Amino acid sequence: MKNYTSYIFIFLFLNFSFSVNAQEIRIFTVKDFDLKDSVQTCLVNTKYGKEEYEFLKDGRLSKSVTRHNDADYNITYYKYDGKFLIEKRFENYRENTFDPSTSIANIYTIDSTTTLKITEKILTYSKEFLEQYEYTYSKENVLEKITRTNDNGIDTTAITFTTFKGENTKTYSLNGEIIKSIRTSKIKKKNTSEQKLVLTKTFLNGEPISAEEDKVNQKDKIVSKIKFLFNTDKKEFEPQKVILYDYNENDMLIKTEEKLEDIITIKEYVYQYDNGNSGNWIKQIITPDNSYKTRTITYF
Repeated sequence: MKNYTSYIFIFLFLNFSFSVNAQEIRIFTVKDFDLKDSVQTCLVNTKYGKEEYEFLKDGRLSKSVTRHNDADYNITYYKYDGKFLIEKRFENYRENTFDPSTSIANIYTIDSTTTLKITEKILTYSKEFLEQYEYTYSKENVLEKITRTNDNGIDTTAITFTTFKGENTKTYSLNGEIIKSIRTSKIKKKNTSEQKLVLTKTFLNGEPISAEEDKVNQKDKIVSKIKFLFNTDKKEFEPQKVILYDYNENDMLIKTEEKLEDIITIKEYVYQYDNGNSGNWIKQIITPDNSYKTRTITYF
């Protein structure tokens, strides 16, 4: 019997899919880990465990390790050919022993003879086929279609783009049924800098279920987030949670204010920085719960 629970855990751990039915190939860089400049390695320590990251000179992630304890850990390797990701391997270790039954490999084949097409095959280390994804791009190298093949059949996710009154909308449809839409617009108020408004709606069986509205500043930092649930009786989205974000002059997050109904939760972030000029922090303290992270960073 196939260990589907383990496979699901692996995919969630990799943070690879953005929904159950649609996913895009993502290449991680130092920016995704709140790092700057020519970082070679970064070791993150928390009270929950350790994370280790290794990067190429161009900033792309080449290896990550999650250590739950000394004997239990996961390693992910990333391999590239030019600008393309061509291989990703997730290896699972328990009691210091490699477990091939819950370790998987993502193998990518690049075809650019006409328009770009990328085929991803997902296999276990015991050579068991799990899934295949085929990514089809336009002449402008914009992703237009994802075809997923597994034991249950073939699913197709179409990605379309529309523009209306200055608003750009990206829509994902699975086998003809909408599953997600992302609408981006610009807002400008008097005596303020221009900001971007990103509204993401999620659908189930073609019906809306939830949404998130992010307000993003010119430095691509989220300054506010509103989470909605869809009221089926009123046929409208209702706000559930509001989060405000504050940053210092170095664009570091220093405060969040979360409002859920009548409850307001405030967190503040304090940093210690490394001795160089990179601006990377090596210790982050979050109050009032006094949780913390420390980072050991090496540079090329």
